[in-house]
Amino acid sequence: MTRARANLVLLACAAVWGLAFVCQKRAMVHLGPFLFIALRSLLACTALAPLALREWRQSGGPEHQSRFLRRSLYAGLAFFGGAALQQAGLVTSTVTNAGFLTALYVVITPLLAWLVLGQRPALWVWLAVALSFGGTWLLGGGGLAALSPGDLLVAASAALWALHVVLVGQAAGSGHAAAFTALQFVVVGLLAGAATLIWESLDLAAIQRAAPDVLYVGLLSSALTFTLLAVALRATRPAEASVLLSTESLFAALAAFVLLGERLPMIGWAGAALIFTATLVVHLPARRR
Repeated sequence: MTRARANLVLLACAAVWGLAFVCQKRAMVHLGPFLFIALRSLLACTALAPLALREWRQSGGPEHQSRFLRRSLYAGLAFFGGAALQQAGLVTSTVTNAGFLTALYVVITPLLAWLVLGQRPALWVWLAVALSFGGTWLLGGGGLAALSPGDLLVAASAALWALHVVLVGQAAGSGHAAAFTALQFVVVGLLAGAATLIWESLDLAAIQRAAPDVLYVGLLSSALTFTLLAVALRATRPAEASVLLSTESLFAALAAFVLLGERLPMIGWAGAALIFTATLVVHLPARRR
């Protein structure tokens, strides 16, 4: 895949994820967060199973498969943590706020790449951190105390989404995108299923009411896009990809405006603009090179 095609793929993924915020929000009317995550993971695993099994048979010897399993496990744990915090946050957070707060992972990604991979962040990153903090403050109406509990959970999930981007970037060179994605969702599904049995209840009628939203998130926003993400990251660096992926916040705001009638006050839009600006500023030096 060329870099230009990879960029288009990542932009398409961002659009799918932006609309998924609306589906996730609507599903919370009927389902608990863990049950929703378990269902989307089950759908994703089922959709990817045939291709994933074929890739697994071609994945090399036991040593390579062991390393592949470890990377899938770590990525799955990061995904589960991020999804659980985000989904629980969407119970009280608006789709617009959730979209822009999730975009904070773009700023956090290079900081985690520094800690995990030793890639020292440029000076621009620290400016982006300041912009994102100011944007979060304005998004909360001029004070962090004004953010809802759901907003804070979504903001916390951004750190785990950033870790997930770094881990997927490390594993992208394996060339087994479907198997890697399917194994991630096996981990996520098992953890979410166990949490559902402990803290939530199964309601078939509720699952039927939420079925369209679960299908969209499970098949398109999970199985398809995360496989494409693993493929596209072979042609670009995780930090650069996160800039394109951050446009999901714009798609989420547009979808919330059209489908849910959500509105932000001017101070909220100023905060959203600062957060989005931070996602662009964070990689200016890299793009110039």
